Amino acid sequence: MARVLLIAGVAAAFFTVYAVVDCAVTARERVRGIPKLAWIVVILLLPVVGGILWLIIGKDRTTGRPVRGAAAPDDDPAFLQRIGEGAAREERIRQLEEELAELDDDSKDA
Repeated sequence: MARVLLIAGVAAAFFTVYAVVDCAVTARERVRGIPKLAWIVVILLLPVVGGILWLIIGKDRTTGRPVRGAAAPDDDPAFLQRIGEGAAREERIRQLEEELAELDDDSKDA
């Protein structure tokens, strides 16, 4: 029985240390409820329960960026606009090359 209590105590100590370190290195924007220092105090005063509360309630698990599903290229207006701009640019380059070719032909004739 003493061995089980010893193992449980060591596990609780490791879990408490993990929860304190996790709380300390978590960005301030990802902490919910109360400030980080208050969470550390809760974790230390209530060793196992405080760590569980921190992981369930205190730490925001979102990454901060919106999750957006994959879209087909033809569903993306920005992509379609870039294609249109590319086609217009290619047409303008073709026209300029034709004008240059005509000017070269005119200068050779003179």
